[in-house]
Amino acid sequence: MPILWGSGASGGYCDGQSRRSFLKIGGLAMGGLSLPDLLRAEAASPRTGRGPASKTPHHSVIMVYLSGGLAHQDTFDLKPGAPDGIRGEFKPIASRIPGVQVGELLPRMATMMDKVALIRSLVGLRDEHSSFQNLTGFPMSQSQREGKPHFGSVIAHELGSVDPVVPPFVDLFPVMQHRPYNTPSSGFLGHAYKPARVDGDDLALLRPPANVSPRRFDERKNLLAQFDQFRRQVDSAEISGMDDVYRRAFDVLTSDKVAKALDLEREDPRLRDRYGIGSAKHLGDGAPMWNDQLLIARRLVEAGARCVTVAYGFWDTHGQNFNWLREHLPRFDQGISALVQDLHARGLDRHVTLIVWGEFGRTPKINKDAGRDHWAPVNSALLAGGGMKVGQVIGSTDKLGAAAASRPVHYLDVLATIYHNLGIDPHAFIRDQANRPVSILPPTTSPIAELIG
Repeated sequence: MPILWGSGASGGYCDGQSRRSFLKIGGLAMGGLSLPDLLRAEAASPRTGRGPASKTPHHSVIMVYLSGGLAHQDTFDLKPGAPDGIRGEFKPIASRIPGVQVGELLPRMATMMDKVALIRSLVGLRDEHSSFQNLTGFPMSQSQREGKPHFGSVIAHELGSVDPVVPPFVDLFPVMQHRPYNTPSSGFLGHAYKPARVDGDDLALLRPPANVSPRRFDERKNLLAQFDQFRRQVDSAEISGMDDVYRRAFDVLTSDKVAKALDLEREDPRLRDRYGIGSAKHLGDGAPMWNDQLLIARRLVEAGARCVTVAYGFWDTHGQNFNWLREHLPRFDQGISALVQDLHARGLDRHVTLIVWGEFGRTPKINKDAGRDHWAPVNSALLAGGGMKVGQVIGSTDKLGAAAASRPVHYLDVLATIYHNLGIDPHAFIRDQANRPVSILPPTTSPIAELIG
């Protein structure tokens, strides 16, 4: 972990700060994005704002990734008429949309269905236990081989920062035991477009301690410029622009805007209770159900982030599917419904796109362990906000929930819709590190017409 405020070691100065700690400011990161890289990314984008944040609402996206693949037949696409061994144990309940039912463990989401669009016929995903398809648009092997960037990195590259002190792309994914669930890289876009990754230790870095006065902080800033050792660690091309980059890095550090967005003690306790705090404890080899992160995501986009990604829960229910869902779906129901409601209550539904989905669905057939296995042919997804036409169901599956029966929607079209909502042409060309033009998404993709009109 990079150090800024750490205690002094050998070679310390009068305030207890070590020479080595100062040198590490060049790598100061919120989980991987160094401040100089962030500022260079901002400078490289022709549409990046340089002055104070605009008061005009900016378009942004929150993606909630359901690691492991949620059973669509037991949540948003129940099949009560299916035979035993397929039907499942849960009953359907009416939703706010006439004629549309959801599972009985989702009573709060049932009241929010007029504010979301439910896709029941999501196709094109392969049986791959990873986040790569959802987050890059391509399978893991292709993404890694060709350097396909995370969609948040594309957004940061194309749109830049809304506010100079707020990263355009913030990733709240924890480090999960199953490595392919974790956040893909910025690929050929390079390190400048990596996400700012925020956890508890990183938040502490954003808050200068109370016992360091502004005068002493300025003294440290001046000392930094004198460190010949650090200058020898960078090449001459970087040195030429160092003064401006590092001056602006200190501007970021002395701003508490991101820290305030991450500080849930500033929220109305009643709203935090509405979300449900959840837990930071990981489930299985996937993500925790930490509902606080859903609220943080909303606060971050409101503060100026363009893209926030959240990994949520563990849904790889090969065994005891129904017992697992009985235990964990109520928290999902509370958190996701609160996020949808909160976006609307704060007038963010015109500008913030929300997508909730996983890497595939589950088998129609219930296995011998009362579980459902991987099922790539069809899946469900929830979208909300973004000025989209919500309160509708798109597509349907057959009587077993095994295949799309009407209006199949390719998962790449979901990503195309997100880009469209942010004002990015999904077919635009971006240049890789060798300056070759590469299309963001294949030309066969298109935004979902039912959502954008």
